[in-house]
Amino acid sequence: MYTVAIIPARGGSKGLKKKNIYPVAGKPLIAWTIQQALASASIDKVFVSTDNTIISGVSKEYGAEVIERPLKLSGDKVSSESAILHAIGVIELEYEMPVSTIVFLQATSPLRKSGDIDAAIDVFRREGADSLISVTKADDLTLWESREGKWMSVNFDYRNRGMRQDRPTQFIENGSIYIFSPETLFSFDNRIGEKLSVYEMEFWQTWEIDTLEEIDLIEYYLYKKNLAVQDANQQNL
Repeated sequence: MYTVAIIPARGGSKGLKKKNIYPVAGKPLIAWTIQQALASASIDKVFVSTDNTIISGVSKEYGAEVIERPLKLSGDKVSSESAILHAIGVIELEYEMPVSTIVFLQATSPLRKSGDIDAAIDVFRREGADSLISVTKADDLTLWESREGKWMSVNFDYRNRGMRQDRPTQFIENGSIYIFSPETLFSFDNRIGEKLSVYEMEFWQTWEIDTLEEIDLIEYYLYKKNLAVQDANQQNL
């Protein structure tokens, strides 16, 4: 039984065109996630699911196997779960690799430290979970939403704010790492099952790329946190 990384990366993008191959800190965005997955000792093989020939070429250049995604699974309203279900079928049939664990990584969330993926897989296995999400702590976020024209506080009571440290600890699903079994996906048609575990990351790892403006922020942290330096050292090994 195999643990595989699957990175969905379709060609279309409304917020930032050619987002998955947009240059970020000296390489295509998707290359960061491919190389982080390849560096994991717990992952047996890394796959990119795409409908785009350019993304396919870039993914192969950086060491990933490519699964050609059919057009019916390439629209902007198609769920990632649908693409992953298709990928599992291809992996098990064409690669003859029975899959026990799926590590779903979003190319738009490249702020992963060395060891994050392996540590998350360890939590998933140690806790006997059927699914895991990566999270960051929302220490001092006070959220509001408009309900029928009236503004309401969501995660706190504005009439009784109290002390920040006395509020319940809440977490943000940061979209960086998802782990689940094929059975969970088949049963719930969802990446999250009944026994969920979490892997906590640092708050700066919350950020992801959806717009051009966010690239500067991601590049700042890639260099500030020495992630780009770590990547260069791995290439020189």
